[in-house]
Amino acid sequence: MRDYVYMDYNATTPLRPEVKETMIAAFDVYANASSMHEAGRRARAEIEKARASVAALVGAPDPATIYFTSGGSESNNTVFQTMYDIGRKGTSRSSARRKILTTAIEHPCVMNSAAYLAEEGFPVVFLPVDAYGKVDMEVYKRELTPDTLLVSVMAANNEIGTIEDVKEMVRLAKAQGAYFHTDATQAVGKIPVSVTDWGVDYLTMSCHKIYGPKGIGALYVRKGAPITPLVRGGHQENGIRAGTYNNLGIIGFGKAAELAAADLSAFSARLWVLRELLKKELTSRIPMVKVNGHPTDVLPNTLNISFPGAEGESILLSLDLEGIEVSTGSACASGSLEPSHVLIATGVGPELAHGSIRFSLGKYTTEEEVLYVAEKLPPIIARLRRMSTLSPVAPACAN
Repeated sequence: MRDYVYMDYNATTPLRPEVKETMIAAFDVYANASSMHEAGRRARAEIEKARASVAALVGAPDPATIYFTSGGSESNNTVFQTMYDIGRKGTSRSSARRKILTTAIEHPCVMNSAAYLAEEGFPVVFLPVDAYGKVDMEVYKRELTPDTLLVSVMAANNEIGTIEDVKEMVRLAKAQGAYFHTDATQAVGKIPVSVTDWGVDYLTMSCHKIYGPKGIGALYVRKGAPITPLVRGGHQENGIRAGTYNNLGIIGFGKAAELAAADLSAFSARLWVLRELLKKELTSRIPMVKVNGHPTDVLPNTLNISFPGAEGESILLSLDLEGIEVSTGSACASGSLEPSHVLIATGVGPELAHGSIRFSLGKYTTEEEVLYVAEKLPPIIARLRRMSTLSPVAPACAN
């Protein structure tokens, strides 16, 4: 076993050795890919090769529908900026359509983008979810009206791992003429993702979630779907995303995407076995716990558990002292003292939400590490419960 156990892969992943080697070799690909000389053409060729690999990973038949960005947050913001521009211009379409539908469990970059549009006068609805984190389809159907401009629903939740029925939601949205965006940042590389099968207009992904470098992501835009720049300037990315190309990041993204596509089936199957082992060991050794998220429609690497009577940050720090690295929720919200908005949306009370831990497993997780966590965590929970002023109450388990 390594010196530490890393179970925070949903926050970020380490660089795969193959990706690192590819990027090191690409240090000589320094030329500006917009230049017409031989070195520039070489850089452009490498970028287009990477674009094709990223397109293949998400089932996009045309690599030209993939736009490179700095990451998931920029990709998501670009979609919402596009909707803002459509609504602001007062076109015949936007005069009838300004409504935005999203969910109560989205990543903060989507939640805050939607909130900004609400401040600008767009009707925005945050759809509720059930106890498992699934979108309430009856509310969705009721809110999906002819004035809906955009539906934005994440493919899989970053905190509890619940997978949404994107394909069915797209079908319903298209029947009303709405655009559909999915933040697939956590889904890509863990479950099969196909923009063609799902029929989405926009799909967001980020390289550092699939064992590639940080600072590079992509946005899929269906042919014919509107898109306006978030970053304006030069002609790069067909004028949609200005700025000199990040050669190293893009080349690393291409290699990471290629490897993720090749490994997907075996990777998912192995992680599911380890997740279920961790779940079995923890729920059998620790009384009064609640497993959050859907029992079957869930990412194969993600396990979120609430421990009543124990505070989440105390659990995290105690595990850290044992060389175990986990999360209390989304890394993007770790600086907040508020309970997880995802767990609150599923009906978990504030006290229980504060006592929740996300275990996110990955490529380098081993059975030995899972059993080590199962050994170290029970006495930590017992100690924290003894110190707590709150007596743990057995929760109703989600699964």
